[in-house]
Amino acid sequence: MTTFPEYEQYDGLGLAELVRNGDVTPLELVEAAIERIEARNPQINAVIHKMYEEARRVAAETAVPNPNAPFAGVPFLLKDLLAEYGGTPLRNGSRFFKNYVSKEDGPMVQRFKAAGLIVLGKTNTPEFGITGVTEPELFGTTNNPWDLSRTAGGSSGGSAAAVASRMVPLAHGGDGLGSIRIPASCCGLFGLKPTRRRNPRSTDYEAWQGFVCEHVLTRSVRDSAAILDATAVSDPHYPDAIRMGERPFLQEVGRDPGRLRIAYTVEPFMGDRMDDACLKVLAETVALCRELGHELVEAAPQIDGKAYAKATMTMLSGEIRADIDEAGRALGQKPSPDYFEKATWALGLMGGQITAGDFVQAMRTMQRTAYKIHQFFANYDVLLTPTLAQPPAKSGTMLPSGAEAMALQVIGRLRAGSVLKALKMLDTAAVDSFRFTPSTPLFNATGQPAMSVPLGGSADGLPIGMQFIGRFADEATLLRLAAQLERAKPWANEIPPLVQ
Repeated sequence: MTTFPEYEQYDGLGLAELVRNGDVTPLELVEAAIERIEARNPQINAVIHKMYEEARRVAAETAVPNPNAPFAGVPFLLKDLLAEYGGTPLRNGSRFFKNYVSKEDGPMVQRFKAAGLIVLGKTNTPEFGITGVTEPELFGTTNNPWDLSRTAGGSSGGSAAAVASRMVPLAHGGDGLGSIRIPASCCGLFGLKPTRRRNPRSTDYEAWQGFVCEHVLTRSVRDSAAILDATAVSDPHYPDAIRMGERPFLQEVGRDPGRLRIAYTVEPFMGDRMDDACLKVLAETVALCRELGHELVEAAPQIDGKAYAKATMTMLSGEIRADIDEAGRALGQKPSPDYFEKATWALGLMGGQITAGDFVQAMRTMQRTAYKIHQFFANYDVLLTPTLAQPPAKSGTMLPSGAEAMALQVIGRLRAGSVLKALKMLDTAAVDSFRFTPSTPLFNATGQPAMSVPLGGSADGLPIGMQFIGRFADEATLLRLAAQLERAKPWANEIPPLVQ
């Protein structure tokens, strides 16, 4: 017997309204979500830690919902990276953290709880969130509910797959180089990366030089906007506070965006080509935006993609070195290659050999690139690109294999001095790493809000997202545009074959 068969028809705000009206209880929603996780997760592998009893306890306490909690009683999942939930494991996709348990709730989890969300478990993620696919050795591959042989994207792939398969209406994600937008595109969801520092940090430092932004993956635009209202930093005395808009983000959904000047480009910023299927959806999106009354201009910031890609890999390798070292000190255990995946360990070794001057030069390259992009937005309201260079790839095709994997294993065992010889791999890694994701990382560097909107698909039925980038601190324009697109081309009724 199916618990609450209408569960999948509602987004998060819709379920919360049912709870407020007394049509359903939080416990009934929790049981409906558990039933779907148990039925679908064996095929998808999205949820890697279950918190059912904790969720039932919270649901029982939420029998009388807080009227100030917009998502009171709504089932939710946390990405198993960054987000600390007191008393539960936080493994970060890594064997090194297999015994780590969070002592207390982190800032984002506190806000999620205050919004009324009930956490049922944690979702799969690659080790340290490094890759654009979710295939960690620790928990295995997360499969795409649209085609189980395809990637769900990364690094928030577990969360995206769980939402797409209707286990929950929304789930937590983090975006350092595209990790909300990438899986949103792969799984046919709405994925917004907020402006840098719009939400509080889950760390006591700026992860990946401030590139990482946490938010959610959703099926509806309004759920994303409402969560941002609940989590955004509003205290003007908070050291990371940025200006708030004229009205709550939820009130932007449904407002007329006006006539926007939208630039679009068919060229990848860092990769070498765009798949024809993505270009087809881009052309359809350009035509749709024109029909909606916007001005579309083919234009893009002129940047050195290869230099930016290498700078990104230099930054990332340094950050991974620091992550490994900090983890060792925090856990009181010496890191070794046996505890990490080959690519992670090799990247960390290379990060240990980069000079301070190399790191600073990489950051200057990224900052100069960001400055050029901000100048470009003096003449445009929004920039439009395909989110990815191709539809969801076959699982296993985006990770090192064969000779490349052997090379990484050799590097992982080299003495530190010899690793200098392997630094040339950064050039190769920079080229290879962004073929799938040539356009998302730039806007982590600029700090601008960016969203992936599910506006089309491939000939074989795989989702394809379009990325829209707004001016710094201007989520309002993006949310107004997204809601307009949602009305014109509703995607919520597109259901993966696994769920049908």
